[in-house]
Amino acid sequence: MRSCLGNLFKLGARVHLSFNYAQKRLLQNRAIDGGVRNIFDRKVKQMQKQRAVLSPDGHIFEYLKEEVACSVVDRIADVKRSFPLALDLGCGKGFLAKSLAQEDGVSMMLQGDLCKENVTKAYPSLIPCDGLSFDEENLPFRDNTFDLVLTSLSLHWVNDLQGYFSEVLRILKPDGCFIGAMFGSDTLFELRCSLQLAETEREGGIAPHVSPMMQGHQLANLLSSAKFNLVTLDFDQLVVNYPSMFELMEDLQGMGESNALLSRKMLHRDTIIAASAIYQAMYGDTMENFIPATFQLLHMIGWKPHETQQKPLERGAVPKGFNAKEKSQN
Repeated sequence: MRSCLGNLFKLGARVHLSFNYAQKRLLQNRAIDGGVRNIFDRKVKQMQKQRAVLSPDGHIFEYLKEEVACSVVDRIADVKRSFPLALDLGCGKGFLAKSLAQEDGVSMMLQGDLCKENVTKAYPSLIPCDGLSFDEENLPFRDNTFDLVLTSLSLHWVNDLQGYFSEVLRILKPDGCFIGAMFGSDTLFELRCSLQLAETEREGGIAPHVSPMMQGHQLANLLSSAKFNLVTLDFDQLVVNYPSMFELMEDLQGMGESNALLSRKMLHRDTIIAASAIYQAMYGDTMENFIPATFQLLHMIGWKPHETQQKPLERGAVPKGFNAKEKSQN
């Protein structure tokens, strides 16, 4: 595995916390547009990305996206076939193309992002690349166009994931491949819990300040419902250490990952200070004087159906029992 960041380390154990109340409250107050519940403000997200990419010290906050891009490229290299034309959805500053090598099998890549500045300021790559600014929720491509579609850390801001996956399937060629990574439900659970406890204590209620994330089984169901074949999911977990909650929030803003919920609510100063103290008390390391921030990653691979792909055997085609072979011979 390629590694882009030494201070990130992986954990095998997963911490499960439930925040169903906040997510239900969020969904109950969303506007409905064409039958799809809009949770995120895409215009606000575009402005946040623009501010991050135009910041003179924006490169300081790219460590997480570079690390995840390396893990996605590893999965591309594991697929032993060539891809003449690939599409990177939500490319950012071209972290996937930057990490790709010529031997990874991608001949040419088209990069697309909601923020035009991300496309124009994309990093150079060893493979031929071109850029286009568009909204990932409305793909401006014809059917059966791309051999490979990629995405890295952009799906958690998409309102209609079911429609997104259906569109990806549409623009893929038969037997085309979709490879991506997105944040999972355990991402930033420490920050989420600290803000909820502080807000309950100081303001008498809670509002969502961390984006609701998807669980693995939900992602698998969405990919299968979109008619992807041979769906594969795997989980990863990265933990980054920060001096305090304030440095974590500063880095999230520098990444362009600030709150973009339609029902976002400003936090009071006293609530933020209380949340920082709760974060340190519940999760901080008093010996080393740091706090951990967890980023759960869901990696996905899916294929557009084709007649040459593997198919399951028909029901009853496999003999049952240990003595089935002997009985068939007799």
